Amino acid sequence: MHMADALLSPAVGITMWGVTAGTIAYCSTKVKRDLDDRKIPLMGVLGAFIFAAQMINFTIPATGSSGHIGGGLLLAILLGPYAAFLTIASVLVIQALFFADGGILALGCNIFNLGIFPAFIAYPLIYKRIIGRQPSPTKLSIASIIGVVVALQLGAFSVVVETVASGISALPFTTFVVLMQPIHLAIGIVEGLVTATVVSFVYTARPEILQSAMGTRPFGNISVRNIVLAFLALTLLTGGVLSWYASENPDGLEWSIAKVTGAGEVTGTEQPLHHVLAAIQGKTAFLANYAFPSKQGEKAVTEGVTAGKEGQDTSGRLGTSVSGGVGSLLTLTMAVLIGFFLRRETAGKG
Repeated sequence: MHMADALLSPAVGITMWGVTAGTIAYCSTKVKRDLDDRKIPLMGVLGAFIFAAQMINFTIPATGSSGHIGGGLLLAILLGPYAAFLTIASVLVIQALFFADGGILALGCNIFNLGIFPAFIAYPLIYKRIIGRQPSPTKLSIASIIGVVVALQLGAFSVVVETVASGISALPFTTFVVLMQPIHLAIGIVEGLVTATVVSFVYTARPEILQSAMGTRPFGNISVRNIVLAFLALTLLTGGVLSWYASENPDGLEWSIAKVTGAGEVTGTEQPLHHVLAAIQGKTAFLANYAFPSKQGEKAVTEGVTAGKEGQDTSGRLGTSVSGGVGSLLTLTMAVLIGFFLRRETAGKG
């Protein structure tokens, strides 16, 4: 569901950049109040895991489409909504700048669509209300699945609204939304099951982490060593090996666009800003489309066609594994640095 710049007008893209920047500033202020040194590595390793997990597109049967997890609700459940939003923002920034997955102009929209709805709607209004004061494995699973489905439906609808509001592509609202919502319902169910599985694992191993994220107990002396090591191992396995078997079918957004237009690309009014940002991304994205450089991959980035990895040329399993490792490391580093920066500011004011 990563949007490309070709879908957006500068007005909409810049506006969403502003909204997202404001939300990041607000979340940073909230995180400063309760961020503990033990929670910082958890932010990093969970961000790395989400990066790696998003590399794996799974096939949606009988559609010719595919999807990947967003991870926003999982992060909110394990980190709390504010740290989760900062972490998913880290993932999307790394993806856009270094892997050409999502446009630079569209970065504000992508962070909003994949971060706001799970962290600030699905988590407090659905997940927390379902699990109540006495969580159980059954409640956790039901809350995770329903929460993910609702968040993804809202995110998919937001993509349609942002695209149509931009008015630069020939994508009619009704047709676009009728295609986007059902395909992302299927994707949401799969992500919900994955989220429920991971949350159940953490609940069994360290239920205190979930309680801390909900604000029912301080993070305090909770030991996260084993959880961090488990997610680190899972990240390496996912990004380094499982990503080899990602579906080559277009993702839900690309599939919807193809059904509307009859082609895999967006046609519409060219904007000078698109070309400028595509040129910048072409220089920063040293592993565009999660593969070693290729002429076809460079052409896709330069032209600013649909978002990133799906359906693009690859340079084999080694390129995929390197992309998974490098991207996970960059995301982990960025999330940890954000945590340390906020923690240092808090300590300095104290």
